[in-house]
Amino acid sequence: MVMNEFTLPGGIGISHLRAYEWEAEDGVLGGSPHVHLACTEAYVVTAGRGAVQTLSICGYAQTPLEAGVIAWFAPGTVHRMVQGGGLRVTVLMQNSGLPEAGDAVFTFPSDVLGDPAAYAEAAALPKTDDAAKRRRDLAVSGYLPLREALLDGDPAPLRAFHRAAVALVSPKIGDWVPRWQAGALKAAELTGAHLKALADGDGSHLEQSGVRVATPSNPDGYGMCGRRAEYDIDQEGRQG
Repeated sequence: MVMNEFTLPGGIGISHLRAYEWEAEDGVLGGSPHVHLACTEAYVVTAGRGAVQTLSICGYAQTPLEAGVIAWFAPGTVHRMVQGGGLRVTVLMQNSGLPEAGDAVFTFPSDVLGDPAAYAEAAALPKTDDAAKRRRDLAVSGYLPLREALLDGDPAPLRAFHRAAVALVSPKIGDWVPRWQAGALKAAELTGAHLKALADGDGSHLEQSGVRVATPSNPDGYGMCGRRAEYDIDQEGRQG
């Protein structure tokens, strides 16, 4: 019988965000536009108000956010968190470990996206407000032309961005697969093992029950969209 492990449900990642309040070149307060290539992301709004701006082949949208709202977006959706006043969001991320391994790609200008070394330097985790703001501003500078094109009914620049993002991350997939296998896939397979055991009248996995508690491993880091409280929980449910 497979042992019960204390991963978060579904092998998800979780963090808490306080949306940035820095004004961008278009006068909007908020975070760094980016896209995920393999992971669905969800915002659970816990306080304040704001919005999420999204770009997809279907066009541009701005979705209001306030306490109680849950908004989620599939891979390929460029998203930008907008601060409206005290916005606080709990982020649920599919496939924990993949975003940290490079699944999230900023909307930097094409010359940066096309140069892996330049992209890595521009995307590096910031350690100061100034560095985080520079990274955000560079992402916004590449995002605004994509948005303008979609508003004009032209999805070609967004498609070009998608192609550049795929080219940037494709060399990393060999590292992503075992992360996925050890995380989300293993969590799903464990449920299958439990269902089979229950069908056979075997409830031995129930003896592995219990509770685990985690506190933020980095309570005030820099995320893509705001100050980020993150959790470092390994696949056995232990906090690193």
